[in-house]
Amino acid sequence: MTGASEGSGFLAVDSGGSGLRAVVGTTGRGPLARGGTAEPVRTGDRGIDPEHFMALLVPLARALTVEAGLVGLTAAVVGAAGLASLGDALRAELPGALAREFGVRRVALAADAVTAYAGALGPRPGAVIAGGTGLIAIGTDLAGWRRADGWGHLLGDCGGGAWIGRAGLEAALRAHDGREGGSARLLACAEEAFGPVAGLPGALYPRPDRPAVLASFAPRVAACSDGDPVAAGILRAAARHMAGSAAAVCPAEGEPRVAVTGGLFKMGDPILVPLDEELAERLPRARRVPAEGDPLHGSVRLAAELSTGPLTLPGDDTMLCVTTVSGD
Repeated sequence: MTGASEGSGFLAVDSGGSGLRAVVGTTGRGPLARGGTAEPVRTGDRGIDPEHFMALLVPLARALTVEAGLVGLTAAVVGAAGLASLGDALRAELPGALAREFGVRRVALAADAVTAYAGALGPRPGAVIAGGTGLIAIGTDLAGWRRADGWGHLLGDCGGGAWIGRAGLEAALRAHDGREGGSARLLACAEEAFGPVAGLPGALYPRPDRPAVLASFAPRVAACSDGDPVAAGILRAAARHMAGSAAAVCPAEGEPRVAVTGGLFKMGDPILVPLDEELAERLPRARRVPAEGDPLHGSVRLAAELSTGPLTLPGDDTMLCVTTVSGD
């Protein structure tokens, strides 16, 4: 990626639970260098910690700028998990910090659901279901945003990885007890994964990473779904929840596109087939299309657009806000 002509460019960032990913590039040449950190940004009393964010980003972005052969950065887009509810400090401090460190004058801060949308569909009306450990649906008619679910594993995220895993483990415990609705296959899978299920509550409840542990069982539910009606029923119910969330956010007019994105859908046909059927029933006028890219791709798309003018996707105080920093 070295050898690019010198000039000003953009910075695109995806900040999530596994760390930072960043790309620098130019509108004409596209992405020129990319890299990442294994350490995620801390969350504290002020929400997402802007000082820690910059401590992680600055050396990474400087190295990428040198690799790309750029002399400066004029625009930056940061997509961050938790921005909508935990991003007040980031919104207040990050634009100024990026201006001081890199000379950036236009900064867009976006919720990770927005960058997932931008990566999957680009500047088009529609809806995106983002599924991993959790589950959120986001949609736009290009005038405003609507979101459904994304309330976490205790209050929602219905149909997400933790939801599927928990339902699978419940079915395993039903089989262990001899109650109706149990699955012997899921019981065997649970014991293979976690040991005797009688000890599962004591092992699971105290863990701070409980949602991820629950989600780790979702692929086993998918693996059992061919020939196990209980497992298949769990995935059907998950698909029904997802389709309901998509219907709640999908634009009411035209023939909007609907895409799915996130690690949950790597389970393939066991979840995608029932989801397509549920979407066809709930949103018959919508067209299901493959996601064009991931959230980092969405940040790159937004950054390239921000470099040349206003964004096509609508602004929002918590979901997608653009700040112009005045020069000295």
